[in-house]
Amino acid sequence: MDTNTPIDFPHLLQADKNAVDTPALMVDLDALEANIASIAGTCRRHGINWRPHTKGIKVPQIAAKLIGAGAIGLTCAKLGEAEVMGAAGFSDILIANQIVGPQKIARLVVLRRSCDVIVAVDSRDNVGAIAAAARAAGVTVRLVIEVDMGMKRAGVAPGEACVDLARFIAAQEGVRFAGLMGWEGQTAGIPNPNEKESAITAAVAGIVGSAEACRKAGLPVDIVSCGGTGTYWITAAQPGVTEIQAGGGVFCDVHYRKDFGVAHPYALTVMTTVTSRPTPNRIICDAGKKTMSNDAAMPEPIGLGAVRASRLSAEHGVIELEQPDDTLHVGDRLEWTVGYSDTTVHLHDQIYATRKGRIEAIWPIVGRGKIR
Repeated sequence: MDTNTPIDFPHLLQADKNAVDTPALMVDLDALEANIASIAGTCRRHGINWRPHTKGIKVPQIAAKLIGAGAIGLTCAKLGEAEVMGAAGFSDILIANQIVGPQKIARLVVLRRSCDVIVAVDSRDNVGAIAAAARAAGVTVRLVIEVDMGMKRAGVAPGEACVDLARFIAAQEGVRFAGLMGWEGQTAGIPNPNEKESAITAAVAGIVGSAEACRKAGLPVDIVSCGGTGTYWITAAQPGVTEIQAGGGVFCDVHYRKDFGVAHPYALTVMTTVTSRPTPNRIICDAGKKTMSNDAAMPEPIGLGAVRASRLSAEHGVIELEQPDDTLHVGDRLEWTVGYSDTTVHLHDQIYATRKGRIEAIWPIVGRGKIR
């Protein structure tokens, strides 16, 4: 796969990043590669695998960088995302959600013919439906049980419930029990480092203990998968974990750094154009909620003086300065650090990969819109 082929505007390659039309999503390659190296290095130090989540990445060329840094495979949120990554040549993919319904299960067994896809389950009904479709298609699908590690979202309770479902999976033809997965997301935003570590340790103990119970029951457990961007450096050190799923940290953003304490440089930004200066204290740009989300954290303008407040409407970004300033004029460029990458990347058609201020590649965001 040629990872540097632009989808359009080839004249922009090696141009200054300010040459793009706006609004435009950008990733700084030096920061991106440093963040990739940081997560990969943490995994190596603790002797565990890395299966990064691509729900907020959506770009096969970036996924290739993750594999190149040592990731054993990818994690996807949706079947459609897994189909995109499978079509791009990635063969080991975990779908970290339940695939339910005949339409999706039919697609799942087709995908299994081209890659070794793994699916999360938490009910016998879903296991039975996947097993029946897999038998009819002549394939075997690996399954991991989703364990509720304290988020109170999907997943079975730790302990005997895991063992019971694992036994059921092991008795079905067409599927194979591969292990357990979960997400200790309720711990990510704990501000006190000691309290956070204690909470993660307790959450991980539940899934690791469930794996041990399965093994005692004669059910081999190959995978114990958890750990997101907001917890990975602690989760990776927990005994019994075999892999982490942290993915969004390769971009980092305001939410990850300020709410979750992720010590990574920002890699993802949005380039905008100043479209109005109604007052010396107010700046208006051409990017609002349709360009960069503010659901988890507000994007932050780069290089300005003290900002009193900023807000987004559908098509406008509005900045109120603490003091009057006429440095920026209508037509000037203004770059923003992304508030939350997971809900920003999918708003764009392409991402401009830059290095030292110049455009090195233009990549299509082929995973956008793959919500089924």
